[in-house]
Amino acid sequence: MTREPVIETARLILREWDDADRAPFAVMSSDAEVMRHFPATLNRAESDAMIDRITHSIATEGFGFWALERKDDEAFLGFTGLQTVRVESPIEDDVEIGWRLATPYWGRGYAREAAEASLAWMWSNLDRPRVVSMTIADNAPSWGLMLRLGMERARHLDFEHPALAPGDRCRRHVVYVKDRPL
Repeated sequence: MTREPVIETARLILREWDDADRAPFAVMSSDAEVMRHFPATLNRAESDAMIDRITHSIATEGFGFWALERKDDEAFLGFTGLQTVRVESPIEDDVEIGWRLATPYWGRGYAREAAEASLAWMWSNLDRPRVVSMTIADNAPSWGLMLRLGMERARHLDFEHPALAPGDRCRRHVVYVKDRPL
């Protein structure tokens, strides 16, 4: 099934979500390795609800975490994109870049390729002074990609996620920032 791309790279298509994405996203969201740096895996209802929130964001803001598809075989890889931070924190209302891919697609450069394309889209389409990204401190693969994207650690913006209980291993978030290129 050919879907209309929002962003296209040499190997990837970032696009709006459709119902065919729900099953592979649910599998990905229930994978303990994929969700290792999140509070918990998601069941099917939670996974579907996340897609619903993402698609609502795309519909209302014109951007969000787009479904990520490989061009050559239309495989669903996960998501990459941009969203407005809606968490009470020092980065509330900033635009966040984020990604989550299924384990078979790790280590192939897909997240970086899609993230670089998302940043290019942002600088061309949104009048924002910076982009942010957040994760927990032990998520080295994620903050490693943030560094490869040219983002810098912004310790003064680190925060305790208000939706997570004190003592939760995922409560402390570290923040990386990239200013708009001149």
